[in-house]
Parts: sequence; C-alpha cells; structure tokens
Amino acid sequence: MASKAKLVLIGNGMAGIRTLEELLKMAPDSFEITVFGAEPHPNYNRILLSPVLSGEMQLEDTILNDWDWYHDNGITLHAGKQVVEIDRVRRRVIASDGTEAAYDRLLIATGSNPFMLPIPGRNLPGVVAYRDISDVDKMLAAAASGGRAVVIGGGLLGLEAANGLLMRGMAVSVVHRNPWLMERQLDKVGGELLQKALEQRGMQFHLPKETEAVLGEEHVTGLRFTDGEEIPADLVVMAVGIRPNIELAKSAGIHCERGIVVNDTMQTYDPKIYAVGECVQHRGETYGLVAPLFEQAKVAANHLAEYGRMRYEGSVTSTKLKVTGIDLFSAGNFMGGEDVEEVVLLDGAFGVYKKVLLKDNKVVGSVLYGDTSIGPWLFQLLRESHDVSEIRAHLLFGETHLGDAGHAGHNQAASLADSAEICGCNGVCKGAIVQAIREKGLFTLEEVRKQTKASSSCGSCTGLVEQLLASTLGGVYDQAPKKKPLCGCTELTHDEVRQAIVAEKLLSARQAFAFLGWKHPGGCSTCRPAVNYYVRTAWPAEGVDDAQMRFINERAHANIQKDGTYSVVPRIYGGVTSPAELKHIAEVAEQFAVPMVKFTGGQRLDLLGVKKEDLPAIWAALGTPSGHAYGKSLRTVKTCVGTDFCRFGTQDSTRMGIELERALEGMWSPHKVKLAASGCPRNCAESTIKDVGVIGVDSGWEIYVGGNGGMKVRAADLLCKVRTHEEVLEMSKAFLQLYRQEAHYLERTAPWIERVGLEYVRAQVVEDADNRKRLAAELDFALRQEKDPWTEVVQGRLDVNAKPLARVAV
Repeated sequence: MASKAKLVLIGNGMAGIRTLEELLKMAPDSFEITVFGAEPHPNYNRILLSPVLSGEMQLEDTILNDWDWYHDNGITLHAGKQVVEIDRVRRRVIASDGTEAAYDRLLIATGSNPFMLPIPGRNLPGVVAYRDISDVDKMLAAAASGGRAVVIGGGLLGLEAANGLLMRGMAVSVVHRNPWLMERQLDKVGGELLQKALEQRGMQFHLPKETEAVLGEEHVTGLRFTDGEEIPADLVVMAVGIRPNIELAKSAGIHCERGIVVNDTMQTYDPKIYAVGECVQHRGETYGLVAPLFEQAKVAANHLAEYGRMRYEGSVTSTKLKVTGIDLFSAGNFMGGEDVEEVVLLDGAFGVYKKVLLKDNKVVGSVLYGDTSIGPWLFQLLRESHDVSEIRAHLLFGETHLGDAGHAGHNQAASLADSAEICGCNGVCKGAIVQAIREKGLFTLEEVRKQTKASSSCGSCTGLVEQLLASTLGGVYDQAPKKKPLCGCTELTHDEVRQAIVAEKLLSARQAFAFLGWKHPGGCSTCRPAVNYYVRTAWPAEGVDDAQMRFINERAHANIQKDGTYSVVPRIYGGVTSPAELKHIAEVAEQFAVPMVKFTGGQRLDLLGVKKEDLPAIWAALGTPSGHAYGKSLRTVKTCVGTDFCRFGTQDSTRMGIELERALEGMWSPHKVKLAASGCPRNCAESTIKDVGVIGVDSGWEIYVGGNGGMKVRAADLLCKVRTHEEVLEMSKAFLQLYRQEAHYLERTAPWIERVGLEYVRAQVVEDADNRKRLAAELDFALRQEKDPWTEVVQGRLDVNAKPLARVAV
C-alpha cells in the first residue's frame, strides 16, 4: 500500500483550517496532514474576540475545532510553534524550536499582522494591538484596573475594541483620522448616525485627528495629536489596519507583492505551494473579511484534492457591524459617483437610514442603518446584476413589501429566493439551510450551525437563520431561548447550580464542582467566584468561603490601582462625619504618606496609593470598618441633608440613610449595591438611579428599586410607598435578600428586574407580608455571620493602638 502524500499547513487560523475541512469532505484519505500554529490554542473564531473582550462570551465559546478534532482526523498539530523557514529544495518546513516536517504540498495561511503607527512611544507598556487572544488578555488585564482607554482607529475593528472596553468599565475615547467613522463601509450620514449611537453609550470621539506621539516614560500616559492637543490614557489600542504576513514566504523566495501572489487556483509561483487567507494577493486585491477567505479555502481544497474544477475570481463583500445593539450593513459602491443614482430613506425619529445606489437600473451598492433585514436581498440583487426597474419604488422595503409601504417585514428570509445568500461569512444560501432543516430533521439554531455553518462565524445572520427555522418548521419550531450554561465548564445554568447547592447541601465551591461533574475540577475564572458566592448565599453559617475563588480585589480586601498600589475607603455611615474623625483620617494619611485623599461619588473619603504591605497597619491606625469599596457588596448609602438643615426637607433622610447602612453593613451580593436616601422629591441624593433608593414625601417614604447610574443609565422603578423607618428597612432587606437569592452572579439589580419583572418582585416583597418578613429575617441571619475583613487581619497580626473612632449617634 502506497504511503499518503504529505500536506503541511502553516497557520492554524480560520482560512487554513477551513481549507482542511473542505479537503476532508472531498478527499478524506488523500494526505497525511501536519499543522503548525504560532498560538498555543486550537483553531478559534477570531471574529468572536469582540464579545470575549466585552464579557458576552468566554474564550471556550470561540473554539471552532477543539483538540479532539485534530486527533479524530489524524492531523498532527504543533500548537505554539512558529515556522521560521521553508526549505523549498528539500521540501521541508522548520519551526523556531527545531521541529521539522516534510511536505509534498504546502499550504501557507499565515494571515496578517496588525499595523502599528510608526510614532514615538509606540513600544511603551500599555500600547497594544487588537489581533489575537494574547491582545485580548492584555486589554482585559488593563480593564480590570479601570481608567481611560484610547482606541486609535474608527474602523470596524477599532469600534469593536472600544465597545468591549466600554462594557468592561473603562472610559473610552476613539481617535480617527477621517471625518466620519467606518469610511470604508459607510457614507457620511451612516457614519454620523453610528457616532451618535455610540456617544449615547458613553464613548467619546476625536475626529478628524492624526496621532503624533504616545506619551509616557515607563508606561503610556496619553496621546498627542499633530495639532498639539493632548489627551490622557492608561491604555492605547492601535486598530489602524492590518498587513499581510508575508515575511516567511518572501524569505523562501516565493513571489510576493503586497501579499503572496496566487493564481485563480490559489497556487503560488511554486506549483507545490498554495496560499489562502489574509496573507494572499489575488488579481491585485487582498481581503480582510472572512467570507472571501472561505471562498478561497474551498477553491484551494478542490485543487489539493485534484478535482481541478473550481476557480477563484475575487469576491464582492458586504459588512455588518458586530457591536451589540447596533444594526448596520453595507455592500458594494455605497459612496456613489458619476451616473450613479441614490434611493434614500432617512427616518431620524426611529434611527433608520437606507440608501440603495443604482447604475443602469442595477443595484451597485447599499448602506443600511437601524433596519438591516433587507440586506441579503439587496446583496443578491447586486451580485446577480438584476434589473430593478419594475421594483425600484419598493427597494427600500424588501420583497415582502412589494406594493406596500413601511419598513421591512418580520420574516424577510422566508420570501428570499433559494439562491439568496444568508450567511456571507460561509457562503451559505437559503436553499441549503432549508434543505438541511428538512432532510436532516434540524430543530434548533445550534443544529443548523453544526450542519451548515450558517451563523457560526460573526453571527450577524442569526436572525435570518431563525426566521428560516420558523418558516420551515411552522408551529414545531420553539423560539423560546435555550438555556445558557453558567460557563464552559458545565452544561448547567446559574439557576440549576444554585438549586443543586441548596438541594444537596453543597458547602463549598470545590464540593459543588465535584458533585456536579465539572469538566475542569478547579473551575475557571467565570465559575469560581459565582459558585463560591452561591454557596455563601445558600449556607451563610456553614458554607466555606474560599478566598482563592474570589476576584483579586475581594481577596486583597482593597481596590488594586493601575500602579499596583491600593485604595483604602473607611466606612462613613450616610456620609456624616465629625471634625475629630476627619482630623484622625488626615493624620493617618500623613503618617502613611498617602499620595491622594479624595471624596468619592458616594460621599466617602478614599485614600489612594497605599502600598500593599501597609494595608494592615493603615487599617489598624484608622480603627474604622471597611467601606467595602472593592467588593460585590453593599458599597454606600448616599444621603442629603434632609430635615436637619434643608428648608425643603420633608423627612429625616440622614438618619434614614445611616440606619440603612448600619442594617446592611457587610452584605455580599451578586454585584455591587448602592443605596440612597433623599429627604424630599427634589432627590438631591439621586435615589432614582440607585439599586435601592428612598425619597421622603409628606406621607412617609417612596421606595425605588433597580436604578443604575453607570454606563447604562436606568431610572429606578417605584416599588411601594410606606410610612415608617421600620417599614423602609424591612422592605429594603426583603428586596435585597430576594435579589441575593435569585439573581445570577455579576447581574446588577437593573437587568435582574428587567429579566424577572417588577410585578414578580412586588408579589414577593410587597404583597406577601409573611414572605417579606421571612426574607428580611434571612438577610439578618446572613449578616450576623459576617465580620469586618480587616478587623480579623489587624487583630491577628498587629496591636491596635488607635482607638476606634466615635460614630454619629442615630
């Protein structure tokens, strides 16, 4: 039996591995395959790095082909080994560690490198690119300390990076050299609409601006523009473009221009060497979107399998923005020009903009913002050069509205022709999806993704695929959302894990992992703090609190700062202090040479820049309880002056705030919790954007819940009205205990209420008096188990010389 020919793939990315997938379908036994990947990971979906950065997905969710796939297909994978030499004479490749592999056919898929602006300071710590998992890890590490991020580049990749960092809690600015965003995919109107939407999220923009230098000595501190303006920055992300990674090919004498030059069969000038992906130049063009790369992969596989029937003739591309909550589509010539007509709809009130460009009664380009449902249909018209004379009046409303007016219909996909492309990334048409649903008995989105790959890359066509499921299956299709696992270590949801901890009396996170069959016995960074919290909530007296399963700030009982120092926030109940207390804090700050003392937004004093080794001593000297500024816990209760001094005050909000803070002190929760007490409807303490806010009125108190004043502002809902302080305390305790027991870890009260509904909360807390008392009593019991974290540390390690500070009497 003759030995198989040897195929070596350099590059473990999406284009190269897609070529192998296609080859294995066409000729599964034709080659002995070896793969070299510079990254220490199996093949993953680079497009999904944006939701990993934003926290919407985990790295495990991006894996396209896991380790078992290589083994099952007889593929030798050298992960984390970069090829440094191609010996074309001996037909061998050599990796940096000396590993060699012989080839009969070689496939180069080395992708591209991020372009870094050649400006002073570009090599400073804190300046990163946005290209692979290691770049995301650097950004996540920076985001953990908060601060200010500046993204250079207002294109597709830059905006995804900016959105991810914004969702991670950083203040984000975008610098762009052009007058509007995404000028390669959008016209001026679309770019301005996009900028307005992103500004409403909290992004800031500097455009048009050219960056002259990155500022800083040991770490980035800011940027300077060519006009002399400077802005501060703790993190700089350069997302100004990519360049084909051709150095390896050039060193081997393979003909390159901007990319590795290939013909229509994806062959290089060396007939035994093929190339696909972002490293390739075909007919003078290079491509950075995934759809053309997958088209190249299919052609390369066809010729490696020696079928010889396919040609790659270039690609017409379309773009969809993957920033959550923003619908945007563009294709072809969207800027217009000579002899090009524009058909435009602009509905400012609903944020809808549609422009279709025509030449000789044929669609040559389009821009859609706010409603992209007709994008696939327009793209099909563009690719087929269809004469649209008879339907021109209805181009902006889609096939389902021929003869009608209004925006596109609810099931645009059902009316498309079978040849219409649904998934641009993978080149999957409607007919292939419908056929797979019918012939293979598919009922879920995941099954369609597995069989056809539609919606498995960028995910922007998910809605269309779901429409096809609904129209093909009819009433059989269950559109209810499928359960989402807590993380990649388990198939169980947050709620199922909590229920098991209660039902089986699991008293530690490690015990829960073992009992519930966790894939990774030690858990991951997502599930460790969540399961540890669920154990503590379910069994406050008996559950084991594993400090190693908390986030770094909760392990250190202090907020770590970007320079490695810590923040110390003594608790000041209701923001009320005394001259003696202020004097004592000032003396301690001087004793430890604290670089900055600052009032926080929650009316507390923050001592910033404390060395880690000084933390026990400074807490001993202060002699005050911790303000828990670092924890998923009660942070503060903000108050106004109330009736003590304010001429408008109707209720004693100062006393109310202090009572709430003392009653809830030490409370751990799924996420941070902030409260406020305002003495009158003027609401100076901003009670209506707090997790729990109370406002004094003539008849007593109004209690509001589920507010949020952060990145995503949400006005709190009125829970109820009560008359006395005692009722406020009981209602607040009951609400917070229900939240503690039922919200998912890292879920704020605002999204929790939106998920379960305000009426459900009212039924549990307001309308059911017995349940309310039970919940309040359970919280009281849990709080009795808590101790101030620094008291034990101080008593165990130091003699406390400073007397505890006197507190304001309530």
